[in-house]
Amino acid sequence: MSTDILKDTVTEKRLYDYQIKDLNRIFDVMQDEAEDFNLLYQLPTGGGKTVIFSEIVRRYIEAHQKKVVILTHRIELCKQTSNVLSGFKVKNKIINSKVKTLPDQDEYQCFVAMVETLNNRLSDKDFELKNIGLIIIDEAHYNSFRKLFKFFNHCFILGVTATPLSSNIKLPMKDNYDKLIVGDDISTLIKNGFLANADVYHYDVGLTTLKIGINGDYTVKSSETLYTNSVMQTKLLGAYEELAKGKKTLIFNNGIYTSKEVYYTFKKAGYDVRHLDNTAGKQERKDILHWFKHTPEAVLSSVSILTTGFDEPSVETIILNRATRSLTLYFQMIGRGSRIYKDRSSFQVIDLGNNEARFGLWNQPVDWQHIFKYPDLYLENIADDESIERDFIYVMPQTLKEKFKKSQILDFDIKSAYKEALNSGKKSFTVIEQSIAQHSKICIDNSEDVYDARDLTKLLQDEIAYRIKQYCYCIMNSTQSYKDWLFEEYNRKLRISFNGKF
Repeated sequence: MSTDILKDTVTEKRLYDYQIKDLNRIFDVMQDEAEDFNLLYQLPTGGGKTVIFSEIVRRYIEAHQKKVVILTHRIELCKQTSNVLSGFKVKNKIINSKVKTLPDQDEYQCFVAMVETLNNRLSDKDFELKNIGLIIIDEAHYNSFRKLFKFFNHCFILGVTATPLSSNIKLPMKDNYDKLIVGDDISTLIKNGFLANADVYHYDVGLTTLKIGINGDYTVKSSETLYTNSVMQTKLLGAYEELAKGKKTLIFNNGIYTSKEVYYTFKKAGYDVRHLDNTAGKQERKDILHWFKHTPEAVLSSVSILTTGFDEPSVETIILNRATRSLTLYFQMIGRGSRIYKDRSSFQVIDLGNNEARFGLWNQPVDWQHIFKYPDLYLENIADDESIERDFIYVMPQTLKEKFKKSQILDFDIKSAYKEALNSGKKSFTVIEQSIAQHSKICIDNSEDVYDARDLTKLLQDEIAYRIKQYCYCIMNSTQSYKDWLFEEYNRKLRISFNGKF
């Protein structure tokens, strides 16, 4: 970790060298550009954006004798920001729904405001903010902030985000911001000891039934249909038990019903689990997060509510029990586990939505300047689910291989077998029969009796589904009804194949 740290005599906060570097770059733009310039600053989740812009606020007020407004979209972010500002000795006031008028505004140097509240107050002319020179927008990729720009035409606007890609594909960020400054990337922050590294594990999930909504992401309805079925619930629980059992785990879902099903599945299996969504009351949420913080083996199933404004460094495992086409959400979810905690330098990510295949590794370099300038081009080139599924290669987990340790060969290449069958003039279904025979052999080799063999087939369901998918690509029949029938037929013939073998 870098030791080049600035400790300001006025504040009790410390800035690291990369934060000072970015802070100076931002001030250079402020100095060179007009007072009404719009600047966007990118830094990964966990990089300390709030600390950086709090020091900017302190210096700006000191240098310009003007006031600052910080805009957020969540009350939790308001409180966190206000606390950090206080640590920098910046006297600030939160403008929330309780603040109807502002008779005491002369007493404060900085205001931290909820977007909707401030928009309502200024639109209704309940009060007017005076002597404002700088507007800072936290989580600037959200488009709710645009409506406030008209009230601050003559101010310098600084947007801050981990992902400079608009949440609304029709409203690109380049239309609102004149320039983008990119901070250190995730891999650099990991290398220098500021972020934990992610060990990512992914499972094959068929997503072709998901529908894309008008916002460009998968609809809640289609996600709920997929992720609440027994196959996916079993896959989730199996992945947790294989990789994360006993570790503090945060699960992200797309839909309240899914999250509740996850809660029931884990509760039934005997785990200490809670469910949290945005319908929870203030006290209930506080109680659940307190429990999560102080329970070493806690499993918390949530719905999007914890993607921003939530910081629990003791999280050991993040489970993406959903698919998303939002790059921002992908980074936000994984980022919840990336804080350095005690002597831990890594955390787990279990991906059950083909998200890594869609966006790439969480810690790989991203050309944010290109995405900022050409968002449409980036969005058009996101891999589609059928392509991802075609390219997926099933690898039997190590824990599963232990169950079949008496067998030397566990693999069977459907595509190669299909080519060979065609070249030999055999029927294509021969491939399925050969696959069943191979599965039958490894089950028999590792069993004492027919009952053991049948139990082992239950462990092969993911691989069977994968082989069937590969076979259907070969014969160009991808209808779900055919896959379902073939899956059932495969399992039936596999069970029958054990008769008379023991």
